[in-house]
Amino acid sequence: MLVALIAHDKPGALPVRQENRPAHVAYLKDSTAVQQAGPLLDAAGDMVGSLIILDVKDMDEARLWAAADPYGKAGLFASVDLIPWNRVIG
Repeated sequence: MLVALIAHDKPGALPVRQENRPAHVAYLKDSTAVQQAGPLLDAAGDMVGSLIILDVKDMDEARLWAAADPYGKAGLFASVDLIPWNRVIG
């Protein structure tokens, strides 16, 4: 199943994001579940969140994946939504 992980950073958390970015990117690259991933941007082009498309067997696996993400472990996010997603184009 495909799951969209949409996470919004806590206000003022850009330093936390930058400090943990190498570990987060390594986690993304090492994962077989990640289909697409990238940061959400504000009007100035600064990173303020994440959008990750996961291909997992169920929502429990998606929750476990999110809990192990270095960004999540660092307390970066104000919110994380895991939403079943259906690819129509692409």
